[in-house]
Amino acid sequence: MIDTSVRASMTVLADAKKMLAPSLPLDRSAMLELVAAVLAPPTPDSELRPEDCLQIGQLLAGHASLVADEVRGLLDRTPGVSRMRPLTETVLTEAGGRLSVPPRATLASAQNRARLVRALYERYDRLLSAPVADLP
Repeated sequence: MIDTSVRASMTVLADAKKMLAPSLPLDRSAMLELVAAVLAPPTPDSELRPEDCLQIGQLLAGHASLVADEVRGLLDRTPGVSRMRPLTETVLTEAGGRLSVPPRATLASAQNRARLVRALYERYDRLLSAPVADLP
């Protein structure tokens, strides 16, 4: 199980059982800004230390887990014959595989989690905006 950790006031909150998750709002805009920063081409001034990469990877992994739960909830409410289902199931399977491996202290690992967050939000948006005619 992935450890969803959030740093708040120098205290790390671990919510491995996702008991707090329903009451915590997802800060999508801040997370997508972090995703963009992690995926931006590196410059000499933007080099991240390994411990920063690990912390960013953990934060993104926790967020990805929460977004995956939201996507799964939306998918559960779509008809079984929905055209959205196959790709969404593939994205969720991919997310499960990536999240089953703990983040490492590398930029590549943080970027992997950033791409996952981006893909999950793309699926989430597609499910929310799917016209009723596209679902059956």
